[in-house]
Amino acid sequence: MKVLLTGSSGQVGYELARSLQGVGEVVAVDRNVMDLSDLDQVRDVIRRVQPRLIVNPGAYTAVDKAESEPELAHRVNAEAPAVMAEEARALGAALVHYSTDYVFDGAQPTPRVEDDPVGPLNVYGASKLAGERAIVAAGIPHLIFRTSWVYGMRGKNFLLTMLRLAKERDQLRVVADQHGAPTWSRTIADVTAQVLSQAHAGGHAWWEQNSGVYHLSAQGQTTWHEFTQAIIEEAGLSCQVEAITSADYPTPARRPQYSVLSSERLMARFCHLPHWKEALQLCMR
Repeated sequence: MKVLLTGSSGQVGYELARSLQGVGEVVAVDRNVMDLSDLDQVRDVIRRVQPRLIVNPGAYTAVDKAESEPELAHRVNAEAPAVMAEEARALGAALVHYSTDYVFDGAQPTPRVEDDPVGPLNVYGASKLAGERAIVAAGIPHLIFRTSWVYGMRGKNFLLTMLRLAKERDQLRVVADQHGAPTWSRTIADVTAQVLSQAHAGGHAWWEQNSGVYHLSAQGQTTWHEFTQAIIEEAGLSCQVEAITSADYPTPARRPQYSVLSSERLMARFCHLPHWKEALQLCMR
């Protein structure tokens, strides 16, 4: 099976390029080959590769910058997935896509399930939700994995930023009133590979039974403040971490106060997900 992997230089795409090796013949492309803001290029690459499966971790992920670049965020996060879905339908291919906890408004302090009402608070969340809906509307075999607070040891992410700042400063001030589940990019990739192995074994009937939206995030929950404390402790650093409120640290994009995702549906059907602290320890080792 030929697999087209987008965004292969990103933190999730890089891990997927490794995890998907056992799934099929992986054609991994980064933005130099397939720029998701160039919809004609997206079409051309898919038509040239002729994949049986498209895996799309590529995205516009600069949450605050999206507020000033809404058209670009929408093109990459909504229009490009729509084009992928159209091309997949023409090829008889399946599509795996990644979305975000930011499709929810965070008003209710209970873990969100897949069918809960959505209500994004920012441009990024709205653009990702539009991408989800375009894929579903195409009527193709698909998996949409919503994940949260993604980090890893490459790219730009919260973990690497906090490690850098903790080495430069004696004290950090970090928001303590936003709740979520930090999820290691390798966890996302490995779970995807496990699910796709099952899909490959199950064939067309598997996709008919299992297509849909699934929450894929680490177990447990924490705050950015507690996450930072865990990072610093694991790294053996001595930086102090002060808890502040979202109001103390205003950003261009509003964040949901509570965006914990329930991954029970995915775990009941496919495989277990680790606790966020366990994954963080493995990542940093």
